[in-house]
Amino acid sequence: MPQAKTFIRKTAWISIFPQLAVMGTLMFVFSLFIRPIYIDVILGSATYLILSMVLERGIAHNHKKGISLTKKGNYTQAIEEYKKSYDLFCKHSWIDKYRYITLLSSSSYSYTEMALVNLAFCYLHCENVELAKQYYQKTLKLFPDNEMAINALNAIKSFESKTDNLTT
Repeated sequence: MPQAKTFIRKTAWISIFPQLAVMGTLMFVFSLFIRPIYIDVILGSATYLILSMVLERGIAHNHKKGISLTKKGNYTQAIEEYKKSYDLFCKHSWIDKYRYITLLSSSSYSYTEMALVNLAFCYLHCENVELAKQYYQKTLKLFPDNEMAINALNAIKSFESKTDNLTT
């Protein structure tokens, strides 16, 4: 009972302020050494962009690799990457907690939360409904307002009840 391949990106707009502060700091540092002013704005912005890509590809590389594998339909391999991502962000929870600055991420979902939902999604596509349900339930235990887990569990429950009705 695999779900459609839907990728949700929910932005935490409050994250813009710390990210602008980082970019502004970079611009200020460049302004101390470089004139005219538009050059430090360009260099500060470019440095911010490069820094965000390096941080995301460096620290969250397992998560990114998992997404890439999921998009290709390699769910078994993606599961291993999401497990590594989950372990990393559980071990270093401060990175995830302050992801607006540590990873320059504007996602309102934490990497821990995304790893759990993605694990459940992949298990569902591997037709391991029980493990999928366990991961969705674990997601809700840690993140009670996660709409993806709520909707997926409701869909699974609905599908199971329809299947039960057909067999009886």
